[in-house]
Amino acid sequence: MSRGLRASAIMAAGTTVSRVTGFVRTMVLAYAIGTAAMGDAYNAAYAIPYSILDLLLLGVLSSVVVPMIVRAQQEDPDGGRAYEQRLLTVVTLALIVVAVAAVLAAPLLIDLYTTNWAPDSDEFQVAVMLARFILPQLAFFGIGAVAGAILNTRDRFAAPMWAPVVNNLVVICILLAFAMVAGRGGSNVSQVTEAQLALLGLGTTAGIVAQSIVLIISLKRAGFSFVPRFDLRNARLGEMAKMGVWTIGYVVITQLGFMLTTNLSSAAGDQAPGHGITPYTFAFQLFQLPYGIIGVSVITAMLPRMSRAVGKGRLDDVRDEFQSSVRLISSVMVPVSILLMVLGPAITVPIYAHGATSVADAIYIGNVLQVYGLALMPFAVFQLLLRVFYSFGDTRTPVFVGAGTTAVNALLMVILYVSLPARYVVMGLAFAYAIAYTLGGIVAWVLASRRVQGLGGWAVGAAITRMYWSSLPAAVLALASVWAAQRLSGGLGFVSALAILVVGGGLGMLLYLGIALKTRIPEISSILGMVTRRAAPPVKQDADAIDDTAVVPD
Repeated sequence: MSRGLRASAIMAAGTTVSRVTGFVRTMVLAYAIGTAAMGDAYNAAYAIPYSILDLLLLGVLSSVVVPMIVRAQQEDPDGGRAYEQRLLTVVTLALIVVAVAAVLAAPLLIDLYTTNWAPDSDEFQVAVMLARFILPQLAFFGIGAVAGAILNTRDRFAAPMWAPVVNNLVVICILLAFAMVAGRGGSNVSQVTEAQLALLGLGTTAGIVAQSIVLIISLKRAGFSFVPRFDLRNARLGEMAKMGVWTIGYVVITQLGFMLTTNLSSAAGDQAPGHGITPYTFAFQLFQLPYGIIGVSVITAMLPRMSRAVGKGRLDDVRDEFQSSVRLISSVMVPVSILLMVLGPAITVPIYAHGATSVADAIYIGNVLQVYGLALMPFAVFQLLLRVFYSFGDTRTPVFVGAGTTAVNALLMVILYVSLPARYVVMGLAFAYAIAYTLGGIVAWVLASRRVQGLGGWAVGAAITRMYWSSLPAAVLALASVWAAQRLSGGLGFVSALAILVVGGGLGMLLYLGIALKTRIPEISSILGMVTRRAAPPVKQDADAIDDTAVVPD
């Protein structure tokens, strides 16, 4: 537990700074372009490269590439160096070709991810132009992702978690420059100029370029020297394709679900301006924050260790690693999920209610975030369960589980889209997401438990139940703070929202920590103990005055 906790803490620190700067980036974006047509055009264009990368690379990285790199490091005479160089060569060439093709196909891609946007409309034309400026980042992002995967297999977790900070800082500067240059016209698709769109789009790409450079430098400092290798017969591409075809199938299925989400939300935004793609995107980014800080950090440290344990036939170690990871993630995500459900608008008003985004728009984003709070724990556990299969080299089972989850999600989304008024559709999409991942997590747990001969469900369930009980007083305090602040101020505004966050969020989490310590939740004690040890100043002692049995007084 201590090794996993230390590795996760290093990554969590970098991810925390990354997410905080990401918040600032999103705040500036909302200030500059708002949540209506211009915001929807930018977010539609921005989502496409990530969807393509998910399809081609990122899913394969976690499920196939990391275990194969680990195996090459263990089995190849050179410790896997040549294999890593071949892999980086293939990815670089392939993604350059993909980036060029995507830029040429930008109109088709925008049409694919949206609904009811006429090709001659200002919104469609702006989205296409932004996509052409943003899509070249595909090549750089992919190269950086492979570099990060190689670093992770070397237990170098800091750089992949800190590099996005550079990306965020670059884009923040670009967005501020855009806001200054474009002014109020920057939020209007009919007034923004091509030069301003070039600044916005190319600036977004520049952030990814900077992030990739940081990762490549870190890889070089870790002792990796990149030499292009074109002897691809030794790149194990056939084996990778055999393993990766199932992962690509899983990603295709999830991306079809995402495509349905963007189409339904864009259609809702056409009927109710300010209630479309942008509120969905902003709320989803906030929903992903705790998972990104804790969940991704734990998973990134967990997968290489589980892969090594599987390779040595140590199922006990696999079970222990999974159980400790679930408990560690849950100890933070359980109270956070409850507070998200209570404090959603109080979180989003201070972040988004500036410039082109009104208080009402920010409150709606918060309402969507409240619904997403239901999905936080199911989503996090679902992702952990997939890594159990990936550590065994099984990429087929996640496809079937993912297909079922996406099918349920799609069915519920369509039903809610048809049933709900347009202004509530995005909230309905978030609710469908929560239900689908809850059901998918149950199925994945049963299958993974069979694979490793038991996951300790009763023990894990008892631990999580204790965490929920410990969170209830924090939820009551948060609800009381919302009621009192709105009663005193007559509504939710910037000042009242901050007061709610301080009392309901800050004191609520402190209350949870205190109760968790009293009820002896070991993960909280471990986290606080590690923080205390790191924060404590070193004790300066005279080496000559201390023997092996000496006790240092308090």
